[in-house]
Amino acid sequence: MPAAGALAQGWYRDPYREHQDRYFSEGRPTRLVRDDRHESYDPPPDLPVPGPLVPPADAGGSSGPTDLRRADDAERAPGYDRRVACDKAISAIIRNGGSD
Repeated sequence: MPAAGALAQGWYRDPYREHQDRYFSEGRPTRLVRDDRHESYDPPPDLPVPGPLVPPADAGGSSGPTDLRRADDAERAPGYDRRVACDKAISAIIRNGGSD
């Protein structure tokens, strides 16, 4: 359970009881859910969160920092950089030699 005044961040038992666990970000339920470690998406109901949040049963055996990733991490990754791609291609050609 988050400390008093702290916003919930991470996995908690799904308070809506639609799934085993639901991911919370900045105190709000997200669409990221899991059942028996299988993650999927299901938007939370348009209802207030019922009751206090309960950490999942495996909270003591967390898989580490990867368990704390945000659902939108992939969207926040840097975009394609043409210059970086060209530098890598040129380095590979120099390393492996070009065809004549």
